[in-house]
Amino acid sequence: MPIDQTPEDKQLTPLETELMNRTPSPALTLATALLGFALITLDASVVNVALPAIGSTLGGGMSGLQWVVDAYTLTFAALMLSTGAFSDRAGASRAYAIGISVFTLASMVCGLAPNLPALIGARVVQGAAAAVVLPASLALVRQAYTEPAHRARAVAMWAAGGSVSVALGPVAGGALTTVWDWRGIFFINLPIGAVALALLFRAPRSERRPAPLDLPGQVTAVVTLAALTLGVIEGGATGLASFAVAALAGVCFLWIEARHAHPVVPLGLFRNRTVSVAVAVGSANSVAFYGVVFAFSLFFQQVQGRSALYAGLMFLPMTGLIGVTNVFSGKLASRYGARLPILLGQGLAVAGLLGLLYVDTGTSASLVSVLLVPLAVGCALMVPPLTAAMLEAVPAERAGLAAGVLNSARQVAGGLAVAVFGVLIADGFETGLRLSLAISAGLLLLTGALSFRLSGRSASRT
Repeated sequence: MPIDQTPEDKQLTPLETELMNRTPSPALTLATALLGFALITLDASVVNVALPAIGSTLGGGMSGLQWVVDAYTLTFAALMLSTGAFSDRAGASRAYAIGISVFTLASMVCGLAPNLPALIGARVVQGAAAAVVLPASLALVRQAYTEPAHRARAVAMWAAGGSVSVALGPVAGGALTTVWDWRGIFFINLPIGAVALALLFRAPRSERRPAPLDLPGQVTAVVTLAALTLGVIEGGATGLASFAVAALAGVCFLWIEARHAHPVVPLGLFRNRTVSVAVAVGSANSVAFYGVVFAFSLFFQQVQGRSALYAGLMFLPMTGLIGVTNVFSGKLASRYGARLPILLGQGLAVAGLLGLLYVDTGTSASLVSVLLVPLAVGCALMVPPLTAAMLEAVPAERAGLAAGVLNSARQVAGGLAVAVFGVLIADGFETGLRLSLAISAGLLLLTGALSFRLSGRSASRT
């Protein structure tokens, strides 16, 4: 630039002019964030119904199908511990753009995968990208709405997008697999990802903020979870070696977290009774919900010989009530405190699991669909008050970290449930299914006893 030229005189490129002239639109930013969150949530549930078709095309047996689910879920869970800090350092809008771009490209690779290892590898990349999208999308919502009441409504709408995606996942997976092919469940992400990026271009940019990263803690967390899951799924000598690696990595993780200035999982959080109970209850909730959806996706198709579309429709009564129940649960918790809806949810979920114990090959699919409803309603009743109770139990500056720990624990529990239940049903479907249901019920009963330690007071009375 010539010495007599001022910054105002500098000629701007069309792109720079467009960026400078953007008018911040909270509603547009919300739509952008909601679309990305819905996309990554959908991909966590859409695959289950397509698993038999994937196995038929690419082979790999039960262990391969488990990895198709867990490669995404566990990578998502493990990396979510530190992607909030990455989002702050890069700026939420940049992090969101990176996450959506990588997720969309990985979805294309999934759809084109020539074999199971390629599909599983692409699912790992999808999970890593999803871990970036989630905190970045929520940060976009928070920065777009500065007034507390408006922000609360926007966050509620953002969360509702995830609930709707969970409900649509099995149905969408069944429809795409039946009408198109299992590859369609991944190719459908391409236009959705493109729309999300196009909307992001119209949204305001986010500022970068300094945020410390705990890379040693993050690496040991990933190694621990990967080795533990490998041990459960593979078994035998490989399993024993994997368990040994998981134990060593787990000890290293705890050692690092106890000494790091900014750990991804501050161990001191768990000295808070509410935090410990919330993580335990949330984990049991995910074991029951995600493990049962995985098992019955296979039951409808491999045991009863139903189509993928039929199997997806059988989950609709179950998943369709999740969003409505979440809203009701939040109102119940605001009036009576967290303990009542959590205990009520645990009771309903256990009752549903006990009813499912009587399911066998000859049970009509429509009856199974009805029996799944109490489990879904029970699990949905627990999540909002659990999250609220945990956030109220920690200082405001640690709320995001606490929410990340809770969500990571729930995702890890769901991934391990798929690993364990897959092993059990591989040795005999009906026996393994009943044992999986009994394990889920036992965990809910155990954490139900812990739930009595939560506060029974409503937020308005505290």
